[in-house]
Amino acid sequence: MSNIASPKRTERLALPAEAAAWFATGLAAVLLSLAVISFRPFQPSGPDVQSGGDIFNQLGYGSLGALAVLTLFMLVDRRVVAALLSPWWLLLLFFFALSVLNAPYPPAAMRTAILTLIGILIMLAALTLPRDADGFSAMLACAALAILGLNYFGVLVMPDVAIHGAEGAEPQHAGLWRGSFPHKNSAAPVMACLSFAGIFLWRRGWRLCGALIIVLAMTFIANAGSKTTLGTVPLTILMVMGPALFGLRFLAPVLVLIALTGTGLATLGIVFIEPLAALHREFLPHLTYTGRTTLWEYMGEMLARRPLSGYGLDGFWGTGTVLFSDYHFDTEWDIRAIVHGHNSYLDLAITMGLPALLVAVLAFIAAPLRDFLRVPPLKENVLLADLFLMIVTFTLLNAFLESFFFRRADPVWLLLVFALFGLRLAARFPVSGKFNR
Repeated sequence: MSNIASPKRTERLALPAEAAAWFATGLAAVLLSLAVISFRPFQPSGPDVQSGGDIFNQLGYGSLGALAVLTLFMLVDRRVVAALLSPWWLLLLFFFALSVLNAPYPPAAMRTAILTLIGILIMLAALTLPRDADGFSAMLACAALAILGLNYFGVLVMPDVAIHGAEGAEPQHAGLWRGSFPHKNSAAPVMACLSFAGIFLWRRGWRLCGALIIVLAMTFIANAGSKTTLGTVPLTILMVMGPALFGLRFLAPVLVLIALTGTGLATLGIVFIEPLAALHREFLPHLTYTGRTTLWEYMGEMLARRPLSGYGLDGFWGTGTVLFSDYHFDTEWDIRAIVHGHNSYLDLAITMGLPALLVAVLAFIAAPLRDFLRVPPLKENVLLADLFLMIVTFTLLNAFLESFFFRRADPVWLLLVFALFGLRLAARFPVSGKFNR
């Protein structure tokens, strides 16, 4: 959507306008597809495998990052690039930089930080390269079908690596689909976001393509065994799109905020808010979210020791701080073998401190909800805003049970970045397209 502010703008490259537009769209589709799929698909499964952890991934993402920077400078309207500079994001990135300096191993933390920033740049380029709504739709359709095609290819042709087996630390996942992703808990949220893309395409008149993406994505989620995702997807759609059916579109952010608050109270609240903790012990003592409450209690105790600065990037899980801490043998998970706390909000606080968590809440929740309310009453803008808010809502709900904020090239994190900045642009520029003419 780089041309949204001035649809008749000529390109800086010496290419005909139509050819440049298709080139930009194709390039955006490649960037989005490769970023989500990664350069090492179909790796051995595991609950905590991180994308981007080897030299091949690093070189691949480094090349994509360089390409993203070039395209942002050469093919994207400067006003659009300037609009991406959110003050809350700049402040959050400042805390992110401090977490690198605060890390116990700054050189290793710097490599992680660079890969994380590259992922953000790739998403910004993929978001802004398409020239109009049709270009964005084409990019989204190509990327979604490429991701789905690769994952179904894996399930059908390479089931030994694309489907969880009985071996390893999680034999209970045997038979569940994970596709090209390291774990079903990564695959299902990505497929959920693709289902939202299918809804967007359907609403723009791309009926066959949209329906195909929806069916394939939801079928994959069902076979990944993710009941939470399968239930959260329709809830997200209802919260974002339902109010508009009654002319009450402004209620969508209110419903989203209520859902996020309620989920926070039902997860972290039963650990850290004593009245809720007492109710939990009285009525639902066995509700532990598969042992996650144990991790959160431990993280809360450790965060209390360094509430302002946290432990730095890559400075907590897997380090001596955890490995040599007191460990209770009767807990469900051995904290010494965990690489993240299965809660994005707590992990961000552990890494950067509580002030950074507050800024993240403003950048990830308050700002996008405000942007949604500020979207102009133009159909193309409204359709895009609905798509982006669905992705934001779903991923932020998922973040209460999984960790992915600033987590290198995690596909769920990248899609959240894509949607957050997409809402920012949809609120600030009219989108060129057939519905806005």
